[in-house]
Amino acid sequence: MSTASTQLPEGRYGPSADERADRKLKVIGGVLGVALLVLVGWFAYYYVGGNKISAEVITFSASDSAVKVHLEVRKDTDASGYCTLRSQSADGGEVGRADFRFDQHSSRIDKVVTLRTTARGTTAELLGCHAD
Repeated sequence: MSTASTQLPEGRYGPSADERADRKLKVIGGVLGVALLVLVGWFAYYYVGGNKISAEVITFSASDSAVKVHLEVRKDTDASGYCTLRSQSADGGEVGRADFRFDQHSSRIDKVVTLRTTARGTTAELLGCHAD
């Protein structure tokens, strides 16, 4: 004697619960994957092309009450904005911080700025530049 099969005939009653769950997970995974790609693309665009002004510290010299910083600023010709500089003492404490504006109609600006300090600064750090 043979035993009767307990499985339903293939395809007769529609997809099984496991197949429906697999399809749901695939759709959810696809939507989340697309959302992640959009987010990464947005961050990449902002990081690469979103900032219209950037700068670099070329050199600096310090005295007891100020730090002179030579900056090279690169920006769009019509852009205006500011760069933030700070200086720290030998023990790591911040002794000066200031914003310097760059409104000139030029794409490259070499400028020496003076950052006033409360004590002798040993560093000149560019914290960032921001377009208006």
